[in-house]
Amino acid sequence: MKSKVESKGKYPLYFAIFCFIVLGYLESIPQVMAQDDVQKSYLEIKGRVLRANTKKPLEYASVSINNTNISTITNSDGVFVLKVPKSKSDGEITVNYLGYLNKVVPISEFTSKKNIIRLYESSEKLEEISVVSGDADKIIKKVMANRASNSFDQPTIMTAFYRESIKKRKSYASLSEAVIHVYKKPIKSGGDDYIKLHKVRKSTDYTKLDTLVIKLQGGPYNNLNMDMIKNQDLFFNEDIFKHYKFKFNKAITLNNRVTYVIDFEPNGYVSIPLFYGQLFVDAETYALSKAFYNLNLEDQKSASRYFVRKKPSKADVIPTTASYRVDYIYKNGKWYHGYSRIELGFKVDWNKRIFNSNYYITIEMAVTDWKTNSDNTKLKNKEKLSTNIILNDRATGFSNPEFWGEHNVIEPDKSIENAIKKINRQLQNH
Repeated sequence: MKSKVESKGKYPLYFAIFCFIVLGYLESIPQVMAQDDVQKSYLEIKGRVLRANTKKPLEYASVSINNTNISTITNSDGVFVLKVPKSKSDGEITVNYLGYLNKVVPISEFTSKKNIIRLYESSEKLEEISVVSGDADKIIKKVMANRASNSFDQPTIMTAFYRESIKKRKSYASLSEAVIHVYKKPIKSGGDDYIKLHKVRKSTDYTKLDTLVIKLQGGPYNNLNMDMIKNQDLFFNEDIFKHYKFKFNKAITLNNRVTYVIDFEPNGYVSIPLFYGQLFVDAETYALSKAFYNLNLEDQKSASRYFVRKKPSKADVIPTTASYRVDYIYKNGKWYHGYSRIELGFKVDWNKRIFNSNYYITIEMAVTDWKTNSDNTKLKNKEKLSTNIILNDRATGFSNPEFWGEHNVIEPDKSIENAIKKINRQLQNH
């Protein structure tokens, strides 16, 4: 029997952040190479984080400067670049990763050559914890009850790095990056969070997209909306238990803290696409520390309606992949949204064509620094990034690495670096 869930309104763990895509026919868009001169008042350290036993890279490991709010994330090659204020050059960095022991390294030990950081799997044995299904529900209810106490109680300005990429099959066709400022309000005061665009650049090779241009609408707001704790109406409201069932999986150590792993999945059949995955809950504070989840795409036509805002009439767009992750960072007794990533796959089926095209969109946002907005400074309307922004339309070209100045960014993967070089050569040949 079908659930009485309708296809309008807001749903728990349904996320009104389906990352709308806009498809249109190819237009001529000029490319401009931007330059930026920066006076260095920081040190740049580079390293690679590996699994100690296999020597394989650890992707999306957190790297932070101790006693500061400055951090970054390793890329898929395990590589990171961290810009350290000279006033902190005698400090230390901490590297942590799910299921591994934290590693603290003095900044003074970094050299200009290869800096390899090896993390060892956590061997700490926890006392066996048995949680029945009803207790798993209680854990999630405690997460809901502790939302405000576990989060910032003051307005906050976060600096974040944002990247979105589009691939056709295995080839990168478009890459956009930005440094943004996020103006967040505390949960207890309510109100929406807004974004101010600081720097942005792009590199696009439209020849790889045939006659079709794929653009992502919403930009970094897609990641901002993934803050499952701030956006209670989209995630942890009282109706969540009507649509999902929760089951205790196990207890692990995460960043040297005992953490409950809770599996969740739809509670029977509903008429809209829902999610399944895992929630990681800190056992001491009952705060959400991490979440991995995927969208159920069995009903492809229904899912397509939630993703595609505009498309050519002769093309059918079928979602093939939709996976999400969000990480929270613990600092001074509070938890804040530190990193989020969305990976989407689409198949474009053209009428009267034998072959279809497969496209992949990846978007990620990492908070690299934050400070209390003690003056409660508010953005003017003209400063606010539109929630319907298509970031690719706002950027004018790719620049040299100095473009970012002192801002920490996620180091590009080798595959992305190669794509940028190929795209730039393609542009120079036109």
